[in-house]
Amino acid sequence: MTAIQTHPGGARLARTTIGRIAPLDVATEANDTVDLVTLPTGSDRTHGRWHLPRGVVRLSGVVVLIAFWEVAARAGWISKRQLAAPSTVLTAGWDMIRAGTLQTALRASLSRVLWGLAVGVPIGAGLALIAGLSRIGDSLVDANVQMLRFVPIIALQPLLVYWLGVGETVKIVLIVIGVAFPIYVNTSAAIRSVHPGFHELADVVGLSRIQTIRKVVLPGALPGFLVGLRLSLAIAWLLLVFAEQINAKSGIGFLMIRAQTFFQTDVLVVGIVVYLVLGVLSDVLARGLERGLLRWQAGR
Repeated sequence: MTAIQTHPGGARLARTTIGRIAPLDVATEANDTVDLVTLPTGSDRTHGRWHLPRGVVRLSGVVVLIAFWEVAARAGWISKRQLAAPSTVLTAGWDMIRAGTLQTALRASLSRVLWGLAVGVPIGAGLALIAGLSRIGDSLVDANVQMLRFVPIIALQPLLVYWLGVGETVKIVLIVIGVAFPIYVNTSAAIRSVHPGFHELADVVGLSRIQTIRKVVLPGALPGFLVGLRLSLAIAWLLLVFAEQINAKSGIGFLMIRAQTFFQTDVLVVGIVVYLVLGVLSDVLARGLERGLLRWQAGR
């Protein structure tokens, strides 16, 4: 509610609900008081309406797609040999879970990805620190890494097989290479983007080189590192699909290759769905880690 009053000196003033007084250009008669009713805002008009959660709205499109897929498969618009119906895929997945086949394959695939991350992330972060903290390190490391990252990782597969054989090592090394590059690129860029004023402040307060790295450089580079981690997780799952096609005897990729041989499209789709779920879950975990570690930033 806003009240319009006339000042004894003749000036028109508006008194708001919070006690603020402001000039008013509306002519009123002396000593008159007029109550104005504020029009409802857009949020007030829609306050009483009931809305579905955003996540439910986003999932509705997926539900419609799956429903259409099921109808098309049952109506014969899609051949069972080309693509199994969602209900058939669900049955195949449940049978694999009951037999323990899916769990065994999942453990093998997770082990390869975790080993690749455990080795690739420290390598990428370590190279980024070397290149970002000294000119000599930048000269020795950055040019070589930037050159190698433009080589398709898949193109290295024949050479890696020649060096390492077709066992587990070559599969993990492929993931390590793919993981290290985005970690390096994003972390080194974040180190270089730390404001010079922070380094000057560290010198003024007398921080040593190690203390400057620990209290200034690493916190400043953390957002870039976490972006690289999210990219690395996505690349790790992509490379796992390719790595498990190299003479694999276990893993989700092995199940998919065997299913391809016997034209089992339901098992193929189960493998694709498992890769999809693992990728989404890993990204959710990375985003949760990012929110937790960057809580000090504005808006977190």
